[in-house]
Parts: sequence; C-alpha cells; structure tokens
Amino acid sequence: MAASAADTTSKTEAASAVAAASPAIAPTSSAPAKPAGASTPHTDHALHGRALALVFFGLLLAMFISSLSETIASTALPTIVGDLNGVEIMQWVSTAYILSSTLVMPIYGKLGDLVGRKRLLMAALTLYAAGKVVCGLAVNMEMLISGRLVSGLGGGGLIILSQATLSDVVPPRKLGTYMGVIGAVFAVSNVLGPLMGGWFIQVTGWRWIFWFTVPVALLAVVVLGLTLPRDARALGKHPLDWPGMMAMTVAVTSLVLAMAWGGTLIPWGSLPFMGLVALAVAVAVVFVLLERRAVEPIIPMGLFRNRNFVLCSVTGLLLNISFMGALNYLPTYFQIVDDLSPEVAGLVCTATSVGILITSMATGWVASKTGRYKGMLVAMCVVSTVGLFLLSRMRVHEALWVPVLYLFVLGFGMGLGMQLLVLVVQNEFPHAMVGTATAANNFFRQIGASVGTALVGALFTMRLTADVAGKLTHVDNLSLATLTPQIVDALSRSAQSVIAVGYSDALLPLFLWFVPLMLACLVMMLLLKRHPLATTINHGGAGK
Repeated sequence: MAASAADTTSKTEAASAVAAASPAIAPTSSAPAKPAGASTPHTDHALHGRALALVFFGLLLAMFISSLSETIASTALPTIVGDLNGVEIMQWVSTAYILSSTLVMPIYGKLGDLVGRKRLLMAALTLYAAGKVVCGLAVNMEMLISGRLVSGLGGGGLIILSQATLSDVVPPRKLGTYMGVIGAVFAVSNVLGPLMGGWFIQVTGWRWIFWFTVPVALLAVVVLGLTLPRDARALGKHPLDWPGMMAMTVAVTSLVLAMAWGGTLIPWGSLPFMGLVALAVAVAVVFVLLERRAVEPIIPMGLFRNRNFVLCSVTGLLLNISFMGALNYLPTYFQIVDDLSPEVAGLVCTATSVGILITSMATGWVASKTGRYKGMLVAMCVVSTVGLFLLSRMRVHEALWVPVLYLFVLGFGMGLGMQLLVLVVQNEFPHAMVGTATAANNFFRQIGASVGTALVGALFTMRLTADVAGKLTHVDNLSLATLTPQIVDALSRSAQSVIAVGYSDALLPLFLWFVPLMLACLVMMLLLKRHPLATTINHGGAGK
C-alpha cells in the first residue's frame, strides 16, 4: 500500500510539473560548443505533454527508490543485524553501499555522455534490483553486505543518470520546475523511509524492506524503456579511461574507509587512519595527472576552470557535511534525551522534510518562471545557517514544538537551493558534457555526506566518552560508542539522567561548528555569476 501511494504521488507530481512547464519545447538546430575529445553532440529529443509526463514518472521512480533505500533500512538495521548475528561487522552494511555508489558516479556520468543514458539507466536499475534480491535472500551478514555492494553499483547511477536524462528532454530554463519536484520526492522518501521500515519490521518481516523495491525498479525499467528516446550511439566505440578509473577507485576507497572507520574501528590519528588518508591524497594527485592526459577523462580537469562549477561543487560538499552531519544522530538524540518513542522521534525529524518539500517546489517554479536563481541560493545559506544555530541552542527536555520548528527552519533553508545547484551546473556546460558535470557535482556531494557523517560520529563519541565515562563507573559493560535507546532504558533513572545531559552537551555544540561552513557557502554563492538559463536542450553552455 505504501509503495502504491508513493507511486500515485509521483504520478500526480509529474503531471503538475508538466502543467507548470506547458509551453512546447521546440528542437533547436544550433550545435553545442564541442569540448576536446567529446563525442558527437546529442540530438535534441524535446518532449512535452503525455510523453514527458511518462518519462518524468519513470525517472521519479528511479530517484525515489534510490533515496528511499538508505532511510528505510536505517530503522530496521538493528533487527536485521540481530537476526543475522553480525553486530561486529554491522558498519559494513552502510559502508559497502556508500563505497560502491560513490565509485561509480563519475563513471556513469561520463559513459552517459559518450554512449547515451537510456541503456545505462535501465542497466543501473536492473543491477540495483539484483542487489536488493540478494539482500532479501541473505542468510548471513556476508551475503547481506554483498547485496548492498551490488545495489550500490546500480544505485550510484540512478540519481546521476536520472538528472542528466531529464536534461535530455527539458531545457535548463524549464528544468527548475522539475528539479523542484525531484527535491520534493527526496523529502517524501525521507519521511516515508523510517515509517515504512518500521511497518515492514512489525507486519511482514525485514526481508520485505528489500523485496518491495524490486517491482518498483522493474516498473521504472519498463516505463523508461518504452518512453525514452533511443540512444543514438553504439557501445564500445569510445576509449575508456581505465587508468583513471583504477586511480579513482583506490583514492575514493581509501577516503571513504578512513571516514567510515575513523574514531570507531580505528582511532583518529592512528597509523592505519593516517595511512588511509595519505594513500587517498597521493593517489588523488596521480588521478589528476592521469586525467590531464586521458582522451576521455572520467572527470575532465577543464570542469574546474569553470567558476560556477567549482563554487557549486564546493558549496554542495559543505552543505552535505553540515546537513548529513546534523541529521544523522537526531532521531537517537530525541529518544535518549527527550525520552520519545522511535515513532515520535521519527515524526519530529520529518519537519526537515516538510520544509524541503515546500521550498524546493516553490523555488523550482520561480527559477523556471523568471530564469533567476542566485537570490534563492544566497537565501539557502542564510536560512540554513539560522537553522543550525537554533539547533545548537536546544536544551534537555525541550517542549516538542521547539525542535520541530528548528528542524523545519533548517529544511526550509536547504530546500531553497539544493536542487538549483545541479541546475546551475548543467546550464554551464554544453549538453555533450552535462552527464559528466552532473556526476562530478554529485560526487563531491557524496564525499561531503560521508565526511559529515563520519566527523560528527567520531567527535560526538569522543566528547560523550570524555563527559560521561567518569560519571558512570558503577555501570558495567556499557559502551558509549554503541549506545542505543534500548540500552539506556534498561539503566537506572540517575544513569539515564547523566547520559541525557552528556548526550546533549556532546552533540548539540557540534551544530554550531557547522555555522562557519555555511557562512563560507554564503560567500561562494555571492560570488556566483548569474548566467541566463538556456532555452534549448542542445545548448552550447552558458559558462563558455
């Protein structure tokens, strides 16, 4: 029922977006500026009316299941790990997906520009579904982690290819409306994920968390297979940047593992941690040197000569450090500090999604209607800074409306511009490079999410241990690094009080540390050059 409701919502939103962008989009005969080494430019395949609505519906399905994948599993992870007897390697469940999906993002983007996106997107959906089948059949943790690895190899291409495919059928001037709907779908998935995960655990069992996404992915394959224009180029006719791929694999793997393990499996500053960081930096330098010589580089260094691309990519990275770092521990915070049930704690956090839902739809429409976007990106940084500052001022046992309001402000701010950053990047480059540019931008966002989650986790655990450990010497076998609401509920009232205060004092001040990052984003958005949004699909790039 929940999946059907989500599908119906996606259809309605797609139809609304089409109505908002009702003027027909005429093909253009002007060819884009052709970068060195680029393939023949894409032929315009402008769509409108029913055809566009069906394509957009298929793309929304792909992005919906990709964004839902993480939130729906988080609620059920303790149950799954307990059932499969794998607490010791629990972190690999999330690390495997993050690692594989991050690695393939730039590859999907580049290949989409070279050979077309239809076949790649359908293959990514199929690979994602295959990984979910393995997870649903898992009889041990190793099989579950393998399934997550496979689904990540497909999932890493879903959002990248969907956003780039949308630019194949809608020009940048009209993309704002659709980007707003995409932001709304992400917000809805963040709300539905924890609720659906809890429902599946209680009613059908945890395996259906993975099973139910399979028919949704296959439906998207069918819809896109029937509605997307055929790829014009053949596979296997372009040189692939294998040295660059290998170097990127080593660099990204080292960085993701350092961020995922730092402060948990290995101490910050230890030889293994520093070795991973040093390896990531060294191989990243090699990667840059290889990309400068490659015929078809995975991430062309020419992207970084574009001012707006650099500003949007760094801003996206810092935003994700702040946003993901702030949100990851709040559901547990509300359960431990404010003694809320898991359901109520999850509902409190949906205030962020509501804020994103409202502003992403509104700003997308405004960008399409007026062609203006810089003011909304500046406002995003200002309002989000206020939201993070307010969260840092919360107190133990606050009235429920206080965190709801503060989280709404943060979501309201993020929704003002998060999706517009992708729109700006796609508008900067010729259409022949739009997939590569989109993938590179999202690649930095993913790195920011990984870094933010790891940094907050490590700093929070360190601060909590320093503050609380000495006050709970009478409690045996208590690991503050793996503290859960269930463990706290079993402690005495006095111990619960000490942990609640310590949890608040350790976590909330970290939100204040993100304020300088947001102010840096504000400066970068003020420096952004406002170029007119292209009115044709096969445009030459506003940043040339």
